[in-house]
This record gives sequence, structure tokens and C-alpha cells, in this order.
Amino acid sequence: MLSVPDMAILGAAALLLFGPEQLPRVMRKAGMVMRDIQNTSQSFIREMERAADEYEPPRRDPAPEPVADPLPDDVFVHAAVPLHEPAEPEPEPPSHPAQAAPQGDHPTHV
Repeated sequence: MLSVPDMAILGAAALLLFGPEQLPRVMRKAGMVMRDIQNTSQSFIREMERAADEYEPPRRDPAPEPVADPLPDDVFVHAAVPLHEPAEPEPEPPSHPAQAAPQGDHPTHV
């Protein structure tokens, strides 16, 4: 949008270019041209919207895709094989403790 100083400069230039007698007639003509351009563009937009609403392409149901086995047969052969090596089993604790756990309030001395 033009600022006030810009509009003043354009007005002074138009006044110098067309003169005080012709300036009102030129401005009236410019206003009519702008109004015609706006009406034409709005009419064009309305016509395009009407045409778009009138023409809707027919809807087609998408063709069902064939159901394929997602995994090949050889995957099930390898499924029982672990993906990593099992960790070494932890040693079992001895069934008899070497020393019995202390009983009561007295600590056991070694």
C-alpha cells in the first residue's frame, strides 16, 4: 500500500503531467478501468469455482492388491536359530556352604 508521501508525489506528478483540466477526467477513467478489472477477475474466479463444482471426476474403487505371503518360506527354517550366541551359564552355588551363616547377635570370627 502506498504511504501518504508516496500518494502526494504521485498526485503532484499526475497534476503536472495531465494538467488541472484533464486530471479529473483521467482519474475517473482510471477508476472505471480498475473497477472493470476487479469485476472481470471476480467473474473469472466464480466461473472457475462453478466449473470445478460441476465436474467431479468419477470415483473409482481402488483395485484390491493381491495378498502375498509377507515372509518367504525359508525364514521359518531359520527362526529357531538364535540371533546371538547364548551367554555362558553362571556357575551354580555350592549345595553346602563352606561356612554357616552367623546366627544371633554374635559375629563369626575367622
